[in-house]
Amino acid sequence: MYGFEALTFNIHGGYLEAIVRGHRAGLLTTADYNNLCQCENLDDIKMHLSATKYGSYLQNEPSPLHTTTIVEKCTLKLVDDYKHMLCQATEPMSTFLEYIRYGHMIDNVVLIVTGTLHERDVQELIEKCHPLGMFDSIATLAVAQNMRELYRLVLVDTPLAPYFSECLTSEDLDDINIEIMRNTLYKAYLEDFYKFCQKLGGATAEIMSDLLAFEADRRAVNITINSIGTELTREDRKKLYSNFGLLYPYGHEELAICEDIDQVRGVMEKYPPYQAIFSKMSYGESQMLDKAFYEEEVRRLCLAFEQQFHYAVFFAYMRLREQEIRNLMWISECVAQNQKSRIHDSVVYMF
Repeated sequence: MYGFEALTFNIHGGYLEAIVRGHRAGLLTTADYNNLCQCENLDDIKMHLSATKYGSYLQNEPSPLHTTTIVEKCTLKLVDDYKHMLCQATEPMSTFLEYIRYGHMIDNVVLIVTGTLHERDVQELIEKCHPLGMFDSIATLAVAQNMRELYRLVLVDTPLAPYFSECLTSEDLDDINIEIMRNTLYKAYLEDFYKFCQKLGGATAEIMSDLLAFEADRRAVNITINSIGTELTREDRKKLYSNFGLLYPYGHEELAICEDIDQVRGVMEKYPPYQAIFSKMSYGESQMLDKAFYEEEVRRLCLAFEQQFHYAVFFAYMRLREQEIRNLMWISECVAQNQKSRIHDSVVYMF
């Protein structure tokens, strides 16, 4: 019952909520980012990060450093935090934490299938996979020729199996089919996660509904923009939109018939929460859209920490840490390529 979580939440969730709020306090601040933007090389970045939670992960790395090394070690910190929380969690929190991994599993499946299609080495592809999305039979994905084989040979024993029911076709895997598969899987995953959170009820359902609805709406916009000028029909496009969110159902009807970015903007400006995002862009451009969406997502994730006795803080922490790693990757790349003037183009500040 909503409002009574405080009576029982701390029996199983109190310790972990304290842990995750401690982790949140270790996220980089605006002052940290300002210092990182002044760095002249990657060793300077390592030196600055040595005073943060990443220090122990980077301390034994020899010079010269590479951007990939920094990103790899920072991701290791995220994975260690996640595994620690998962080990301590009891039901239903452990299932909630498992759901957070499924998005990475989908990305890894798509990465390996796409790489195999382009005749890349499987071992090289596995090294590029996100560690949170790994599963036992991931290396055998390379043998599949179509969706049915992919499901029957590999994915039937993974948590992604239920999400494959909508994209089991005998069509050969090509770039367009793989992208449709990714979006169909994500749609099924988000809808399943949304239903699970609704079942949990209370503050978790309230906050996670908002965060997942935002994710579903952002994906709907991205699918629309990316499919403009392709052979994807309006009906096919509509099938890839999630069946919840602020845009469901009327916004989806309008997005499905959009022919250019300005028409997408016209649809989105009818919804006050998204009006502010599109007002930051001039007409006809979509380059800044990703950053505007990330900024709005970070704002919502930070608000999740304002309430207590709910699971959304775990989801928010993982997403904020992933955004932080994206920021560090961008800053490191700009410093390594001597493009410091472009650092602020893609950095999303949090606190």
